[in-house]
Amino acid sequence: MDWSHVIGQERPVEALRRAVAGGRVAHAYLFHGPHGTGKRAAGLAFAQALQCEGPGDGDGRPCGACRACQKMQRGVHPDVHVLFPHPKGTSEEDRAERKELLSQDPYAEISYARRPSLSDPSDTSNKQAFYSVDRVHEELLRPMSLKPLEGRYKVALLTEAEQMHPKAANAFLKLLEEPPPQTAFLLTTAHADRLLPTITSRCQRLRFAPLGAEALAGALVRREDLDDERAQMLARMADGSYTRALELTTNGELLEHRRLVLDFFRQAYTQDATRLAEGVEEIRRLGRERAKGLLDLMLRWVRDLLLVRTLGPEEAPLVNVDQAEAAERFCENLPQADLEAMVRLIEEARRLAGRNVNLGLLLTALAQALGRAMRGRSARLYVPLPEAGLSRAA
Repeated sequence: MDWSHVIGQERPVEALRRAVAGGRVAHAYLFHGPHGTGKRAAGLAFAQALQCEGPGDGDGRPCGACRACQKMQRGVHPDVHVLFPHPKGTSEEDRAERKELLSQDPYAEISYARRPSLSDPSDTSNKQAFYSVDRVHEELLRPMSLKPLEGRYKVALLTEAEQMHPKAANAFLKLLEEPPPQTAFLLTTAHADRLLPTITSRCQRLRFAPLGAEALAGALVRREDLDDERAQMLARMADGSYTRALELTTNGELLEHRRLVLDFFRQAYTQDATRLAEGVEEIRRLGRERAKGLLDLMLRWVRDLLLVRTLGPEEAPLVNVDQAEAAERFCENLPQADLEAMVRLIEEARRLAGRNVNLGLLLTALAQALGRAMRGRSARLYVPLPEAGLSRAA
C-alpha cells in the first residue's frame, strides 16, 4: 500500500514523505477532511514507509519488495494496528472481513454507519458504532505500550476517531501525552470538531480536500476499467469522494433512481393528480434514507439545468452527462422556470426528510411547489402556522 494508491492529495502526501525521508516523524497525526478522500490510503502508505526495511531512495518511498512491505500489502504486519468503530456485539468474522477489504482497497466502504452489512448495501441499522473504553485499553493502549515486535515503529491507525466514547478518548489522551518511543498514532476523521481539543492539539494536522472530478474520473478509468463517459458522470456525482464513486459503480439502483427523479419532475410540472400520487407512493415505499438519496439526485439535476442555462449545453460540466439533451430541452421549453427557487425547495425538503415528518405529504408538497416554480411563480414548501392565518388564540 504505497503512495501510488493515494489519489491526488499532493500536499499531505508530500508532507508525510518529507517526514519519513528526514526522520522527523511526529508521534501523532490527524488526517481530517471529507469521507472517502484518501485519509486511510495515506495512513496505510505512511505506515508502510515507516516500516520499510529496504534501502530506499531517500525520498520517503517504501521499496515494496522487503518483508515489511510485503506484510503491509497483505495487511498482516504485527506492529501496525488498524482500528475502526463498530457496534457492540459485532462478530469477529465481520470485523476481519472489513479489515481484509481495507487491505485490498483503502477506499472501500467499511464503515458500519454507512455499510452495516457488507453483503447487502441497502441494509440499514440503528446501532451506533463507537470505540469503547475497554476496547481502547485492549486494542490500542496495551499493544502500543509494548516495544515493536519486528518493525521500526509501532503504528496505530484509528479511522473515524471522532467516534471514541468520552471515557475512551480520555484514556487515549493519557497515552498521547506521554507516548512511548518509536510510536506513531494516525487518526482519521471527517469531523475534527467532535474530537477532544486536547487530542487535536497534540496532533500534527493534515487536511485532505475533496477530490476533483477529473482526478476521480481518471482513477475510475484506470482502476475500475470504466469507459470515460460513465467515469465522468459518476465522478461528478461522487461529491469529491472516491469511496462514494466506487459505491456508485456497483449501485444497480442508480439508473432506476434517476428515472424516478425525471418522472417526479414531469409529474410536478403536469400536476396530473393520479400520476403524481403514484410517483409519490413509489418513492415513499423506498424508505426515508433512499428518499433522501433521491432528493440529492434532484439537486444534482437542477444544478445541471443551472449550468446549461448559464454556460450553454456545450460548455456545461454536467453531472448527468448522458442526459444533456434532456437538460437542454428543459431549458428551452421552460425559460421561465425559477431554478434557484427549485434548489431552495429541494434543499428544504432534504432537511425535513431527516426529521420525523410524513414522507408522502412532504413529497406531495414538494411536487406542488416545484410545479409553481417551473412556471415562474412564487413557491414555498410549507407555510408556518402564524402565516397561515392561525391566531395564537386559535
